[in-house]
Amino acid sequence: MLGVLKNKYEIIQELPGKDLLGLTYEGPFDYLPAQKDVIHRVIPWEETSETEGTGLVHIAPGCGKEDFALGKEFDLKTIAPLDELGIYVDGFDWLSGRDVKEVAKPIIDDLEKRGVLYHVGDYSHRYPVCWRCNSELIFRLVDEWFISMDTLRDEIAEVARRVERWIPEFGLARELDWLKNMSDWCISKKRYWGLALPIWKCECGHFTIIGGRQELKEKTAEGWKEFEGQGPHRPWIDKIKIKCEKCGKLVTRIPDVGNPWLDAGIVPYSTIRPPDNMYDLANGYPHNKTYWQEWFPADLITENFPGQFRNWFYAILTMSTVLENKPPFKVLHSYASLRDEHGEEMHKSKGNAIWSDEAAEKVGADVMRWMFAKHSILQNLNFGYGATTEVKRNLLTLWNVYSFFVTYANIDRFNPVGKKVEEKHLNKLDRWILSRINSLISRCDTHYDAYDVASLVRATEDSFDDLSNWYVRRNRRRFWKSENDKDKFTAYLVLYECLVKLIKLISPIMPFLTEEIYQNLVVSVDGSAPQSVHLCDFPICESVLIDEDLEREVALTRTIVSLGRAARNKVNIKIRQPLGEMVISLPGDGFELTQDDENIILEELNVKSLKVEKDFFDGLSEYSITPRFDKLGPKFGIAAKKVAESIKSLSQDDIQKLVKSNFLRKEINGDVLEIAFDDVEVKKAEKQGWSIVTEDEFGVGISTLITEELENEGLVRELIHKIQLMRKEADFDLTDRIKVLYRTDQKLKHAIESNVEYLKSETLAVEVTESAKSGEISKILDINGIETNVVLERIKGVY
Repeated sequence: MLGVLKNKYEIIQELPGKDLLGLTYEGPFDYLPAQKDVIHRVIPWEETSETEGTGLVHIAPGCGKEDFALGKEFDLKTIAPLDELGIYVDGFDWLSGRDVKEVAKPIIDDLEKRGVLYHVGDYSHRYPVCWRCNSELIFRLVDEWFISMDTLRDEIAEVARRVERWIPEFGLARELDWLKNMSDWCISKKRYWGLALPIWKCECGHFTIIGGRQELKEKTAEGWKEFEGQGPHRPWIDKIKIKCEKCGKLVTRIPDVGNPWLDAGIVPYSTIRPPDNMYDLANGYPHNKTYWQEWFPADLITENFPGQFRNWFYAILTMSTVLENKPPFKVLHSYASLRDEHGEEMHKSKGNAIWSDEAAEKVGADVMRWMFAKHSILQNLNFGYGATTEVKRNLLTLWNVYSFFVTYANIDRFNPVGKKVEEKHLNKLDRWILSRINSLISRCDTHYDAYDVASLVRATEDSFDDLSNWYVRRNRRRFWKSENDKDKFTAYLVLYECLVKLIKLISPIMPFLTEEIYQNLVVSVDGSAPQSVHLCDFPICESVLIDEDLEREVALTRTIVSLGRAARNKVNIKIRQPLGEMVISLPGDGFELTQDDENIILEELNVKSLKVEKDFFDGLSEYSITPRFDKLGPKFGIAAKKVAESIKSLSQDDIQKLVKSNFLRKEINGDVLEIAFDDVEVKKAEKQGWSIVTEDEFGVGISTLITEELENEGLVRELIHKIQLMRKEADFDLTDRIKVLYRTDQKLKHAIESNVEYLKSETLAVEVTESAKSGEISKILDINGIETNVVLERIKGVY
């Protein structure tokens, strides 16, 4: 206490604080009329701190929650000095009529003037502010209406336990915790707008609660004419006066409106009415319970969880417990908050709010919906325009598959109406993608039933990849060059079926994009089809088409291809550059590659040959070994240096034995050397000319040696790629045949001549000639560092 005294003081006596209890004292504003008959008394409080202040705390029972509770406990007079605008009420002398925010300095001046001011100083203090406008808030004592929860909390908790499912699972525990610790429910607000509380309180203390419009009409003594035809809101409801049932006086409604959650909690009972007469209150609960029971309880309610366990979820459970003693919903689905891209709460006052209309206009409503649906409900979603990039990229994958199909289907005038996929015409890729799409239907059906849209979105994004990066890419030649009309037609039918089923699966999450695709794919060609994707039935899983073994086989192939691409990227060798050989390591039983799988891997990775070896990594790796003297010294003493020299001379075979068995025993120059793996530091790296990538128990090693023949083929593949870009830039049709004219150095010329038929086939060229002649489009190209002049001429009438 002495540390806070600033001016001169004299110690008269020292005594424990408990000896002060019960003493009375004079207050600095006892002269105010409102302070008349107020007795200031010292009382105990366990929350008083010994680490700050004087150990004596001033309390104001009318201006704080803890203060009010202490005042009730010790029977102190409660004074409420402010009105709803923060203005001092009558009884405070020169303060009356003044704003509480403007009187700090005048109060200090008044204390000094009367000679009772001891010291003035700034003191840091936590105080509430409005989260919207950052204005300082003040405590104000007012009368409110409460529902006593002591007799209800256990009943509500039991109803909450009877809810079928809480998503996430911690929801029930959080709700029960709130019910256990909550105070009585304050149901009134000092506002003008809102649900007018139907309470008429007489000055005699008796109050009446009106249960409905008909009861109000029957009990109205005055004002029905002004109220009739209006909703039960201010100002019309305030015209109604009823007679006090106790003393007979005319009574006006209390001015309070209801807490918004009071209104929200009654939704399952107030809104379920027959659609042909939904505005007739007599047609709803409890008057027409037959119809109401058909819809009660709700299958699902969903809201943000940070505040709703103590607001809407609690209110709706309370109402339903009192009225029916039943859960008002079967499943409660809740989720975390939406924040800005830095994780901060969005507020207009902070300038970081993003309006939904603006965002939808900028990035698309479907992009936003997909982003929200994919996110885990347990974590806050940090929303910003940058975060939508990946979402757009994933959706673009679907759009590109759709665009590919439409482009080639129009060229071949494909019409799917009345056609069905025939199993006998399906190839392995067809059977795989049909298996995958039907497996997806089954999973999505489960995810929708569980309200697990995040898992559904991730599963469908895998399906986008299946269609684009495997089925379409590996089938491109069937649409482009296939001379077998039946095979091409089958590919169209399979891709069409997958696309239509896929957009039906995701239409509840992505309503606009799927509708556009559906209108073009289905409605435009089939007049008998439902006129909207949202009028279609959910796709049916054809389990007979699901081949789990085939899906695992293709998944293995794609894993190897992915590792192979990573091995190429590791040494920066483009996929267009052919390589000579690769080695694959697979886990134990259950993982085998067929000849067809191996052919696909070689084609995908542009490698000429492969072999599968269980421990290939040892054969493609080189080890370096370094003695650890911190281990050798204590173990070998003065011989440690000699042992270290022997370790440095170990062969690759010796080091591999040490690595595999963690121990090596070897005779060197007549001495027996025994070393453990911990005695050395071993580093492993690829042999020169190899790139290795592993994942779990899978591994791929690719030879990086490029022969002249491989280099020539790589040059031509690079040239083909650039010619295809030129065709696109010149707006050639996909089926246009062309003539290729070029001028280049001897190296690339030799490469072209060695692979000319392959170049013609890939570019639809009927002629490849060295020439300086001009054409429809000409460019100087960089072909792996070789400057090349290329001219393209379109040959009309040649197909």
